[in-house]
Amino acid sequence: MPRPTSKPLIPGPGANALPVPPVKERDNKRGILWILLSVCAASIMTLTVRQLAGEFDSRLIVLFRSVLTMGLLAVLVILFSPLRRNLRFSKPWLHVARGTAIGISTHLGFYTIATIPLATATVLMFTAPVFATLISVVIHGEKIGPRRIAAIAVGFIGALIILRPGGAPLQLGMLSALASSLLFATALSMSRGIAEADGPLSAFTSSVVLTAIISIPLAAPVWEIPTGIGAWLAIGLLIIGGGLRNLADLQAYRHAEAAVLAPITYLRLVLIGGAAYVLFDELPDTATLIGAAVIVSSTLYVARREAALKRKKSRA
Repeated sequence: MPRPTSKPLIPGPGANALPVPPVKERDNKRGILWILLSVCAASIMTLTVRQLAGEFDSRLIVLFRSVLTMGLLAVLVILFSPLRRNLRFSKPWLHVARGTAIGISTHLGFYTIATIPLATATVLMFTAPVFATLISVVIHGEKIGPRRIAAIAVGFIGALIILRPGGAPLQLGMLSALASSLLFATALSMSRGIAEADGPLSAFTSSVVLTAIISIPLAAPVWEIPTGIGAWLAIGLLIIGGGLRNLADLQAYRHAEAAVLAPITYLRLVLIGGAAYVLFDELPDTATLIGAAVIVSSTLYVARREAALKRKKSRA
């Protein structure tokens, strides 16, 4: 039986698989403002990765971001004693498993962004909530009704429409997008236990450290040091964008209901799709547009259904 908790999990793709303590009174307007900041930060991060991928291997980009973020965390922990007191790792193997899943998921996600059209990459990585619901059944024994089962099936049909098995040549970047979403959803399922035992800071720290450790051997064959100021500025933008998105997601889901925020997260498709056309001359094909509509409908239904069930339980 899964242990009940009042702390919802951030349901979208990204590195923020942490329980979010809600405020006493919901403020959807404030939550919407925070999620808009998150959408902008995530979109800028995606575009920055694609820009850097024209010069560097995606494995190097992950390495630079994780190592520099780890260094920044180390400085903050040394300077501020409250942060040191909040660092604890009572479940080390769970930290290792979750951090490894996030590290590999990040590498697969960055490879996806570097190799396939950005709109397609974004849509496929929005399958994470569908995987998360499925994993909650397999790992935590959560019971779901026929409507959510149908929504999960519809989500996978949307992915198949984009992949077009037997039609257009299957791209490795499309498969890596789905694998990235699956691993992130797996990390999501581990996050509640870690964050409740050791706190969000410890969960974030272990994921950054594990990502850096995984990245060192992966990036070693393609090692090079950026020499231009533009590359370092872009890497700095990735770190700042990641921090902003982390904060904005936590605040958004703290203040507002997931069902309210879920539709707004899909603005990333519009922003990234528009920017990809302007910057990289990319246009989504018909299969991507149809698959996007199917996946978005499925994940929106899952979010709204889960919110309705939570409200029903709270009134019981």
